[in-house]
Amino acid sequence: MIAEIGRYLVALAFLACIAQTLLSWRGADQGGRSGAARAGAAAAEIAVIAAGAAFLLLVISFIRSDFSIAYVAANSHVDKPLLYKISGAWGGHEGSMLLWCWILALFGLGLARIGPKDAALRARAVSFQGLLSTLFFAFLAFASNPFERVFPAPIRGADLNPILQDPLLAIHPPMLYVGYVGLSAAFAIAAAGLVQRSGGRALAGALRPWALGAWTSLTAGIALGAWWAYYELGWGGWWFWDPVENASFMPWLLGAALVHSAIATEKRGAFPGWTVFLALIAYVLSILGAFLVRSGVLTSVHAFALDPERGVWILGMLGVSAVAGFALFALRAGSLGEGDGFEPTSREAFIGANNLLLAVTAGVVMVGTLYPLFVDIMGWPMISVGPPYFDASATPLLILAAALMPMAAFMPWANGGAKPGLKQMRAAFLLVPVAGVIIAFIAFGAPVLAVAAGGVGAWALCGAAMDVGVHWKAAKVRAARLAVTGRALAHAGVGFIALGGAADASRPPDIHRALAPGESMTIAGRSLTLEEVRRADGPNFMADRATIRVDGRSVVRPERRFYPAANQTTREVGLGSDLRGDIYLSVGEARTREDGVMAYEVRAAFHPLVWMLGLGAFLVVMGGGLALTARLMAGAPARARAGDGVKAAGTADAAQARAT
Repeated sequence: MIAEIGRYLVALAFLACIAQTLLSWRGADQGGRSGAARAGAAAAEIAVIAAGAAFLLLVISFIRSDFSIAYVAANSHVDKPLLYKISGAWGGHEGSMLLWCWILALFGLGLARIGPKDAALRARAVSFQGLLSTLFFAFLAFASNPFERVFPAPIRGADLNPILQDPLLAIHPPMLYVGYVGLSAAFAIAAAGLVQRSGGRALAGALRPWALGAWTSLTAGIALGAWWAYYELGWGGWWFWDPVENASFMPWLLGAALVHSAIATEKRGAFPGWTVFLALIAYVLSILGAFLVRSGVLTSVHAFALDPERGVWILGMLGVSAVAGFALFALRAGSLGEGDGFEPTSREAFIGANNLLLAVTAGVVMVGTLYPLFVDIMGWPMISVGPPYFDASATPLLILAAALMPMAAFMPWANGGAKPGLKQMRAAFLLVPVAGVIIAFIAFGAPVLAVAAGGVGAWALCGAAMDVGVHWKAAKVRAARLAVTGRALAHAGVGFIALGGAADASRPPDIHRALAPGESMTIAGRSLTLEEVRRADGPNFMADRATIRVDGRSVVRPERRFYPAANQTTREVGLGSDLRGDIYLSVGEARTREDGVMAYEVRAAFHPLVWMLGLGAFLVVMGGGLALTARLMAGAPARARAGDGVKAAGTADAAQARAT
């Protein structure tokens, strides 16, 4: 009965989203406070409850190993540990799409409960969110239903892809989806504002917290995915410009531009059209990412499915969202206002320059990702666009954007004034550690881009420290201080990521050796001794576990696993970490060498300062969270004042405006 109830709940959620769309639109026409608006909000709640209950039933089906459900049979196994049975609920296409739809519905309910303070705009945004949810629930119900039955039911199940059986994969997809789907709320608010001819400042203020929350979650999801790829896939990298990685990176770039553009629009009226356009295109690119991952048009370890029929569905949703959003923008962009003027040395100018660099980078990544698909469609000889293209085209743009980033916080709004801003920043003093880092990278023989990235990383760290030192005391209220702290942490995080990436790009070559127990090899001045290899079987795999001693002290234990149900072999990396970086070890098959000795293939790599990447990502997420908290704290008095009809800006808002 679980499958039948699940199918019913998916259908109920689909119908509730249709009702949410129609009723909320009617409610917006009536001013946003009518019975129709309240009914639309109730429909959003029904969609959340129905989709959540369906997802819970799917998880229960995995726990019970109910292999009469095709999706469970294809992604689980009776011997799989409980954690991976649960995470299998979103480890494949259909289950992950159910999770996606549930999150979409949650954002619809969120807009209904805590959306824009303008009642009509809020109801209209709930309606647009309902439309987006309807498209995805239709896809779920008619083309990707996770509750389809299979006859006869397999006895043991086919098992989840072994590389997905990892604790990190239990939280990485939900974080990523909150980021992807969260951009839909910014899209809905922007589209609603265009329909109602809302002013640019009001619209930027309404969508800014949703964009910031989505971008922060997307940052966390991408960082977790990079970390998983680093230690699970066994190739020793954390970013490979894989098409699916690019699919998440493009909306991240535009989301970062949107967050900063919304600040300039809300505070100074600058870039109103650009802010709304970014809100529309960032979500469209998140759907493009879903198309790339789920359509079968590309091959990737991250891709879910190889199903062109599903790809047509997603392409249709992409077309509807893009055409509707951009048509509205073309018709109503003039209602947003032209914005106030500003000088070339103002904060608005620096934000605009950074936005342009981020948008161009997203375009460069899109071209490199989609061009091979275009070549294939045209029937031309197949080509591959890989890291050399992206390193040569996208990386310099990102380095330039990071170089401009710390300076914006010290520039005044509107009137400009580079000289007092740079004096406040003490740029000459900050150039000393930057020069030191650049000299160190040159001394280690780093590539040119790595030298530039290292210098920019040091520059960003110094700028973040100076930002806190100069502006934190000047902020008189808690919200303003949180905003300053959040901005500084996020910028410092970018600095650490630049330093870690530059150091890792300068690492020594990897070493491959066939070692017998007792033999050693050396990498980066460290001695690695293979002590033994033993069997270490798990609940659903067989494994050989190597014990490798580093410099006669610490021990690293990489494994080679075989999963019988999936008939797949994986390498579980062993990491020996300290402040200098990671010793990265993997062990392969045993073979007989020419000297007749049985030896094991051992791959060793040294990743200097790679911990800075994780620290940087953590700081960016923390900074985004603090900035969101500050924005909500500053917005609370404004919502209270709106109810009384008071137009004057409150102390918290004014202080935060100065701080941000």
